[in-house]
Amino acid sequence: MGKVRRIAGEDGDERDGDRGAMILELALYFMESSSEAAEYAAFEEKVRRTVFLDNLSHQVTEAVLKSALSQFGTVTSIQFIPSYMEPKDIPRAALVEMENSKKAEHIVLEMANFPFMISGQPRPVRAFAAEVEMFDDRPKRPGRRIQCRWLDRKDPEFKVAQNVKHLARKQAAEALFLLKQQLAQEKELANKQAETLKAHNKKFELIEGAVNDGSFRRLEKRYNINVPDD
Repeated sequence: MGKVRRIAGEDGDERDGDRGAMILELALYFMESSSEAAEYAAFEEKVRRTVFLDNLSHQVTEAVLKSALSQFGTVTSIQFIPSYMEPKDIPRAALVEMENSKKAEHIVLEMANFPFMISGQPRPVRAFAAEVEMFDDRPKRPGRRIQCRWLDRKDPEFKVAQNVKHLARKQAAEALFLLKQQLAQEKELANKQAETLKAHNKKFELIEGAVNDGSFRRLEKRYNINVPDD
């Protein structure tokens, strides 16, 4: 009988140990989940304070961008977004974090209504509200679990994955083609604007020369007109 009681007691101790380990594991899981939720909530608040800026010149530095946006409020941080797959001569983009979400909304509203130039970029800078997917260091969404696995060719999902991969490549090629067309049009427009600027400058130089050498007064007498000096 003593041996039977001892075995039964050992089984009870094992069950109590398993129950304790399970409780501890659940407690750690909920602590980790609450920590992840708090971290993600803080990240979402950061996203609301951040503005995505596009069409930035390559000459724009962090100091220049901070100085240009200081009129809207205090700039907390600036992160330039590199482009690894597109041509190097395309305009850059950046994520700019402001002191609060109201300042960020004000920047988006102002740049949508009024052209905002930085460092002489031919086109005005564009501003949009930042999105979660724009941050490469974003934390994991609480409760989300991503699984990766190799697919066999006989797997019914293999064809779906292949179609998605081909579609992504097609969209990337189309986006690159449109970008090249846009850059070509922008270059053509910049050349036209430069020629127009030169023509206007030449006209002003002719007028200034006519005023300085007295030709303006002779023309005034010849055509019998009176032009005030101011």
